[in-house]
Amino acid sequence: MSSQLLYPGATVVGIRGKDCVALASEKRFAYGYFVMSKQARKVFKITDRIGAACAGVVADMQNLIRETTAIVNLYRLENRLEPNVKTVAKLLSWQLFNSRWFPHLMETIVGGFDSQGPHVVVLDPLGSMIEDDYAVVGTGAEVAVGVIENSYQRDMGPQEVYELAVRAVKASISRDAGSGNGIDILLYTSQGLKADDTIQL
Repeated sequence: MSSQLLYPGATVVGIRGKDCVALASEKRFAYGYFVMSKQARKVFKITDRIGAACAGVVADMQNLIRETTAIVNLYRLENRLEPNVKTVAKLLSWQLFNSRWFPHLMETIVGGFDSQGPHVVVLDPLGSMIEDDYAVVGTGAEVAVGVIENSYQRDMGPQEVYELAVRAVKASISRDAGSGNGIDILLYTSQGLKADDTIQL
């Protein structure tokens, strides 16, 4: 059996607008053609202003996000400061790189809003960090990125970014067998977490 068939399917997007960031993912957890769960959550709140969305092995993403959230909470207590988005992304990057000999089988998008504005940072399984206006990872990425590239503008508002993220994931669900069963979405603005929604399809 091909190892590609055993890699979990997913579609995960991160999009930043003028003063907002949306992180979205579908809910299917499938190994090849076998659906393990229709209720997997791949979008995670780390703070009231920063979140992460992951594609890959659910156990890896759950453990890594739990560890990162604990470290971020210690940082906030010790320094009495809210971390910025790049600080959280760097923490994840260090953890991914430190486990490079036995890598976490996941791709991650960190997004949120800090004193420098909205940010979307994408990380590969070895911890490489790239900031961009939008990012898409997972088996359904090719379909979703086409939808985003067709409609994206840098000055989009929260509602527009939210709707574009949902549209991109829906398009992927219709074409990628590893993606499906609803959408989880986080929307961050300058006021913090504005929406934490689950959309049933």
